[in-house]
Amino acid sequence: MTIRIDQQLNFLIEADKLKSVQRSNVLMDGSRSENSAEHSWHIALWALCCAPENIDIGRAIKMLILHDIVEIDAGDHPIHLPHKDQTDDEQRAADRIFGLLPTDQAHALRSLWDEFEAGKTPDAAYAKAVDHAQPMFQSLCADHPQPESVTIIRANLATGRARDLATRWPDAYSAATARLAGETPPPSIFEQRLTFMAEADKLKSVLRGTMLNDNSRHENSGEHSWHIALYALVTSEHSIRPVNVDRVIKMLLLHDLVEIDAGDVPIHSAAARDASIQNAAEQKAADRLFGILPTNQCNDFRTLWDEFEAAATDDSIFAKSIDRVQPVVSNLEAGGASWIQYNVTRAQVQSRVGEKVMRGAPAIWDALKTRIDIWFDT
Repeated sequence: MTIRIDQQLNFLIEADKLKSVQRSNVLMDGSRSENSAEHSWHIALWALCCAPENIDIGRAIKMLILHDIVEIDAGDHPIHLPHKDQTDDEQRAADRIFGLLPTDQAHALRSLWDEFEAGKTPDAAYAKAVDHAQPMFQSLCADHPQPESVTIIRANLATGRARDLATRWPDAYSAATARLAGETPPPSIFEQRLTFMAEADKLKSVLRGTMLNDNSRHENSGEHSWHIALYALVTSEHSIRPVNVDRVIKMLLLHDLVEIDAGDVPIHSAAARDASIQNAAEQKAADRLFGILPTNQCNDFRTLWDEFEAAATDDSIFAKSIDRVQPVVSNLEAGGASWIQYNVTRAQVQSRVGEKVMRGAPAIWDALKTRIDIWFDT
């Protein structure tokens, strides 16, 4: 079992590098370029928000969590640059990166990635449509749309990969063409969802206490949400009780959205000792953010978020455990990082983190304890 968990952790450690792959898209506030990890979180959230009834949304979200992981080796190729066939590079990347996993899991996740790439099944076709639409709206709904981006989007809708959104996703096509024409789209369910998803872009600018594994910068809450969704996908078999991994992933996609208003409070910081103020701020943020959505969807998402916060069901207990695991791994990889910053002791790691992880995933904590002991003993 330890060997299997070590292989899974090594894959998840390698995945951290996706946070350093830069895309041509910029954040909606224009402050910086987006990276492929936070992009993967955002389109998974898009898929969850807009899922039609004939789609297995759990499978589609898994595809989107995995779809750009090959860019760790192959890089991102913007659609507006001269065409370059990256198929061979991406296939080699998939071989190497998925090959870090135990054989059965490598095959299962590689098959999902291959299905997405082919885009033939209904689930993959929907995931592709989301991947084609979201970058357009990230530009069109920006505070100050860049003229170059608008030109690229216009060409993409006319003759590029997004041209068939008119039939694949008419609501998205109409909303994009209206904005290109300088028109204000009429109120609709899609427009409510679009407002919510545009607001969600702000999570990419919420900085956490945790550093990237290479210690180059602080992690943001958008890319963190992607990474722990990937953690859940890979490690759900180690939950102390059986869980519905699709529900767990949905919780983790949503769980930190309240930080847009309430900010992040590092678990080892002094502010974390008195949680009452932060809890009240997060409840108020949840009211505002989920309230942007249509009523039924607002209720569904808020219920999932409340379940995660309460950590009383099997799914939420495991989700909370995984949310604690990822920062521990990042600290170990980054040479201590926030442990050093906050003068954290081994006993504090056990009491503040280990006990929570043990509730939902004791086998993972057992596997990490050796690495933790080595770090504190050196």
